Amino acid sequence: MLRKILIGTMLLLVLATGGFFAWFGLVLPTDMPIPKAQAVATPEALARGEYLARHVTVCMDCHSTRDWNRFSGPIVPGTLGKGGERFDEKIGLPGVIISKNITPAALGNWSDGEILRAMAGGISKDGHALFPLMPYDAYRFMDESDALAIIAYVRSIPAVDNQVPRHQLDFPLNLIVNAIPKPPAFKQIDRSNTVEYGRYLATLGGCTWCHTPVNAQSRSIPEMALAGGQAFPMQGGTVRSANISPDPDTGIGRWSRADFIARFRAYQGPEAEKLPLGADGFNTQMSWTQFAGMTDEDLGAIYAFLMQSKPISNRITVWELAAAADNTR
Repeated sequence: MLRKILIGTMLLLVLATGGFFAWFGLVLPTDMPIPKAQAVATPEALARGEYLARHVTVCMDCHSTRDWNRFSGPIVPGTLGKGGERFDEKIGLPGVIISKNITPAALGNWSDGEILRAMAGGISKDGHALFPLMPYDAYRFMDESDALAIIAYVRSIPAVDNQVPRHQLDFPLNLIVNAIPKPPAFKQIDRSNTVEYGRYLATLGGCTWCHTPVNAQSRSIPEMALAGGQAFPMQGGTVRSANISPDPDTGIGRWSRADFIARFRAYQGPEAEKLPLGADGFNTQMSWTQFAGMTDEDLGAIYAFLMQSKPISNRITVWELAAAADNTR
């Protein structure tokens, strides 16, 4: 009798495990409808799309080639949107992800709705789930007019023929990723509400994610929002995001609005793209040369959002050599 119970239990476990893998591997991702949308390339939409893609969402950083021999990895001329940047286990990812070509050479046979679904829903043209290194979980709540402006812009950039392979995720994430995509839930953004508009920009720009530490599952720790400390392995060392909460001692609580804007303006202009690495090879994932193109109004809105957030005392060692030297900045 005991033997029969054990065999029965084992069979149930096998069936349950098989059902789990079948669900994640075959049933998911859900059949997400393709939005009925059209990106109209008016001068205003193209200007807004370029501004967002280059200086707020910084799509072009991940989808172009960055020169890591220069401070903050400025974009290599002639590589705009061609994809091919590799993200793998060296930076803590469970597998290999290579950024997609988003120039007209690759997106020419995509409809605007298919691009919108990938960008804000996480489902590619062929129906496979995208890994959320592409932050569709943040873009899901975009103002739809902003999303369409970005689509209009990427359709206008020079076509670059560059074939990029699909991602190769480790097991079991290659199945779990199928459960992550969700339909877009676009919102209309009121730019006159400075704090909420700042929150919107900080979310699109990745500020809220990069500057919040994560747990072992790479999920943000809500009670430490904006306190910095998330680690990003770099060549020669590790950079950690700064504390940008309004804590007066370890964050930016003593910064004025002008101080905050000036920090970005220091990296504006062609000369900033030629800056060498800092002392001890200090470099950063922070796209200073791209974010520096944001307007004073938008930077001021982000500042207003940050300053009304919870101050958290969290002193950060921003740069640490591979040899674990202490380089507190």
